[in-house]
Amino acid sequence: MNTSNSTADDQVYAGVFGCIMVIGLPLNAVSLWILLRRHSLKSPNAVFMINLALSDLLVIISLPMRIYFHATGTQTFGIMTCLINTMFFRNNIRSSTSFITFISVDRLLAVVYPLRSRHLRTSSNAWKGAALIWGVFLVVNIPEGIGFLKHLQNHTEHICFQSHEYKSVTRSAIIYLQIVLLVTMLAVNIVCTIMVSWTLHNHLSDSAKVRNKVNVMLIFAINLVIFCTCFLPVPLHVATKSNTSITPLVCLTVLSCCLDPLMYYFSFDSFWKKKEDVGREL
Repeated sequence: MNTSNSTADDQVYAGVFGCIMVIGLPLNAVSLWILLRRHSLKSPNAVFMINLALSDLLVIISLPMRIYFHATGTQTFGIMTCLINTMFFRNNIRSSTSFITFISVDRLLAVVYPLRSRHLRTSSNAWKGAALIWGVFLVVNIPEGIGFLKHLQNHTEHICFQSHEYKSVTRSAIIYLQIVLLVTMLAVNIVCTIMVSWTLHNHLSDSAKVRNKVNVMLIFAINLVIFCTCFLPVPLHVATKSNTSITPLVCLTVLSCCLDPLMYYFSFDSFWKKKEDVGREL
């Protein structure tokens, strides 16, 4: 019975990952194309969204391995392929939360401090921030990747999708640090949401701007939903050493690849227009 249930669950997981890939790949690819072709890279908001879309595409291209594993129950992957797949997934949580937080802070500055923040909200600073994020994650990946690689080499059977069971001092430290950073960034997003909501409610009462106000608040609502439902559960599950299956939580994490594009559509009133028509967005 347990084997039967496990097989049934694996088929469901394969279907879920397959649906996320089928939906998320074109959504992010089209969003990235529109952001690059039709929106000026002088907008810091666009810069952060381009990097968020790239982060989502990296994890999406790793999904075929998970689909194959759950559909067949076998792991016929090389060690390096397994390592790359695992690091893509872990980096999705880290990079996506970072860029989402940058987007929230950028919206806060644009709405609450539009004049005083002009010298900060530049494409140059945005690219520097994005480069810093990728650089930090690359540095973190080196010791974490080396430790996981040694663990894989010591096992005759690959444990690609049971990598959460891998324990080491470095891995534990990174997990707890990641939780602290996630909670901190969630707090930043909550503060940004409250401040922007207060500003829009008290200072932008013009009925002509109602649609724009709704769009801005939808961005923050989506950010908070993604944080709480997609990114926090997996690190908390690993840190608490829960015996329940982590795969449903992994499905939620990867689901963020389908939710992130919603921000692009609500961020720009003229998302589908040409770049010369997009100069007035926040």
